Amino acid sequence: MNIISTACCRAVQLGFFAAMPLLPYREPAIYHSVNQLPQVLKEQKVDKILLVTDKGMVQTPAYNQLCSAMQKGGVQLAVYSDTRANPTVQNATDAAGVYRQQGCGAIVALGGGSAMDCAKAAGAILVRPGVNPVKLGGLLRVHHRLPLLIAVPTTAGTGSENTLTAVMTDPATHHKYTMNDFCLIPKIAVLDPNLTKTLPPGLTATTGMDALTHAKEAYIGRSTTKFTRDCAVQAVQLILQNLPTAYQNGGDMQARGAMLQASYLAGVAFSRSYVGYVHAIAHSLGGQYNTPHGYANAVLLPILLRRYGAAVHKKLCQLAVAAGLVPPGTGNAEGASALIQKIEQLNRDMGLPRQFDFINPGDIPAMARHAAAEANPLYPVPVEYTTAQLQECYALAMKGAV
Repeated sequence: MNIISTACCRAVQLGFFAAMPLLPYREPAIYHSVNQLPQVLKEQKVDKILLVTDKGMVQTPAYNQLCSAMQKGGVQLAVYSDTRANPTVQNATDAAGVYRQQGCGAIVALGGGSAMDCAKAAGAILVRPGVNPVKLGGLLRVHHRLPLLIAVPTTAGTGSENTLTAVMTDPATHHKYTMNDFCLIPKIAVLDPNLTKTLPPGLTATTGMDALTHAKEAYIGRSTTKFTRDCAVQAVQLILQNLPTAYQNGGDMQARGAMLQASYLAGVAFSRSYVGYVHAIAHSLGGQYNTPHGYANAVLLPILLRRYGAAVHKKLCQLAVAAGLVPPGTGNAEGASALIQKIEQLNRDMGLPRQFDFINPGDIPAMARHAAAEANPLYPVPVEYTTAQLQECYALAMKGAV
């Protein structure tokens, strides 16, 4: 990227960083069981909710547990269960339609990031009637208070239960776009490890690596604070200590609880310090090929960290020391390499690939443009890349090498 373009990007990022203390960041009220929700809803004078989930979740004990709690508490449910992975604009529009038709008073998202993204976007559509949902993409374009929004994560990875972001896919253009607004932060989050114990190993792996990506991109970016760095460090420590156990033994509630906490902390970190090119590229792959987001992040993370080179060695070494991978005093390059090797080893141990064999080279220019439009100028990445340089990243992801 040329000097002028880089300077413009850095100026925008500096402006947001300077404004951070003045922005209305908040965290949701935390509960630890869905059995607590009926009382909370009654206090809010809500007697009917829209439950946003997906067809797979409808078959799970977590769904049955939530529905049972609502029934016992006298709360009626309207269910929207057609959310797909990488939810579409139509998903959110349809969910908002059910909310209106059924006279609901709150939205509860049950599932992973897709359900929470769909619920957030549905809320945005409800409070901005008549506006094309695609036009709500970008920064601070919703700007209206949503109905009471409750997030009940059943995966430990997205951190969406405390972020201001909803990611949607426009199937007409195969493009993912993000809504970013403070009103999208859920008012309540239920962090119950029992809801994650039946998560299959494959999803445990990819969602865990999603959380790791959030923490690391937040930490290596150029808009961090002591608070976000501390959150990111704690998240990395928890993930490296507990993800292998959660993957191998899904019934280990200590590991499951630690992963939920790590996901939450990583969400706090990246919602304030933002992410980077790993996410931008992953979103483009999701839009083009419906690639699951955590899966894309897992493969891309070590590739991009190596590509950043010396620009991230110091911070990666700090994380490696904090995680106990290398002793204090280790050289920055050596520490960074140890951390990247640990990520690669995690991927191998959990059966995740080191490359993508499905990318069509002809799609790369358009995907790189989408990634550049998402990341530049907002994401405070360690190194600013042009669209042409981002195309090279896709080529690396096809080869699995740097």
